Amino acid sequence: MSEVKFRELRNAPPMVINFAKAVLRATVKPGSNPTLPDIGLRLNDVALDEKHLAAYRKVCGFAADGKLPVTYPHMHAFPLHMALILSDGFPFPAMGLVHVRNSITQYRPISEREQLNVKCFLGNLTKVDKGYEFSIFTSISTGGERVWESESVNFFRSGGGGSSKKKDAPKPQPATDTVEWKVPGDTGRRYGAVSGDRNPIHLYPLSAKLFGFKRQIAHGMWSKARCLAELQNQLPEEAFTVDVQFKLPMFIPATVKFENKPADGGSDFRLLAKDGIKPHLAGQIRPAE
Repeated sequence: MSEVKFRELRNAPPMVINFAKAVLRATVKPGSNPTLPDIGLRLNDVALDEKHLAAYRKVCGFAADGKLPVTYPHMHAFPLHMALILSDGFPFPAMGLVHVRNSITQYRPISEREQLNVKCFLGNLTKVDKGYEFSIFTSISTGGERVWESESVNFFRSGGGGSSKKKDAPKPQPATDTVEWKVPGDTGRRYGAVSGDRNPIHLYPLSAKLFGFKRQIAHGMWSKARCLAELQNQLPEEAFTVDVQFKLPMFIPATVKFENKPADGGSDFRLLAKDGIKPHLAGQIRPAE
């Protein structure tokens, strides 16, 4: 990969414009040998919006503790993610992408009062079963100190049925010790209002059906945030990484079960359907290397 050329932004790209562009680019088709543009975006001196943070905490279930929820910096990165995948030379349509994995490393807790410098870029384009995967990398610093990083892996299906999942994956084991949640049908609209991610598949039954879903589905990053809100008082103060793999879509309203077990100096957690078997999300928390 060539050296990334970063462009500095004065303000976050408006999400309304981003989604309008996504609709216009819905017919983009990748060539036989797609490549990613060697570009990145920077947004500096991002300050706290108290009302926005409070709304995020409310929809995801975090308690106010003077620190940013571990998933909250993604709110500042997501508009840059959208701008990258809508940039000239990006080979896939934004509306056809599926978020399959997400990894966050928090190097230390981030105070509500710290200003953030956000940097995002593309990489790791790989041909996989039934399509392509690529990553969007985010690095966040404050006062010259790296405090947070993430990798969001997206999948684009390019022919045939199936998905990017391995055929020989082991069957999920039934959960044994769970907490049950009720997920309201308006969760996608509420999270979309906070995140700016108003993808139609998350909003209403009718808008979701236009894209092949029987009704609206929850955002993957809401699911990750809700799991970490459940674990908020157990998260390490020192550096740690939380990886998640998004599994089956969560059609909402829904009743789901959350499971968490100690593992390898951290914990493994799962978000499952009401039957305690069908997986929506699997996650791992580990000390950062």
